[in-house]
Amino acid sequence: MAMLSPRVILAGLGLGCAASVAAALLAQHHFGMQPCPWCILQRFLLMVIAALSLTAAALPHALPRRILSALILPLALSGGAAALWQHFVAAKSDSCALTLADKVITFLAIDTRWPEIFEVRASCADAAASIMGVPFEFWSLALFALASLVLIYSAASTDSRA
Repeated sequence: MAMLSPRVILAGLGLGCAASVAAALLAQHHFGMQPCPWCILQRFLLMVIAALSLTAAALPHALPRRILSALILPLALSGGAAALWQHFVAAKSDSCALTLADKVITFLAIDTRWPEIFEVRASCADAAASIMGVPFEFWSLALFALASLVLIYSAASTDSRA
C-alpha cells in the first residue's frame, strides 16, 4: 500500500483545520454556541496551522517543508494543551477573564480586528457544549492530536514526492 506524500497530507491538514474553524463559526453564528477565550485561542491556532500547513504543502522542496512542519508542531501541541486546560480547569471556573488565553487574544488584538471570528462571547462555564455527547473541546483535542501526528510524519519524512 502506497503512503500519501507529505505534501498531500499537509494539504489535507490545512483544509481540515480550516473546515473545523468554519464549523465552529457555523456553530457560533447559526446555532448560538458562543466561544470562550480558550475556544478562541484554539480557533486562532487552527487557523495559523491551516495557513502554515498549506504553505508547507506548496513548497517545492522537501527540506523547507520538513523544517516548516517541525516549526508548526509546537502550535498543534499548544492547541491540544489548550483544549485539555479548557475542559479540566477553565470550564470549572466562573470566569475566564485574565487567563493565559485572554491575555494572548488581547495581546494579538485579534478580537478587535476580527470580532466576528475572534471575539470572546461567553465564559468558560457558559461555553460548555457537546456534539454527539462529546465535549466540543475534545473534538478540538482530537484534531490537534491528528495535526501533531501529521506534522511529525511530515517533519521526519524523507519522501520528496511532489
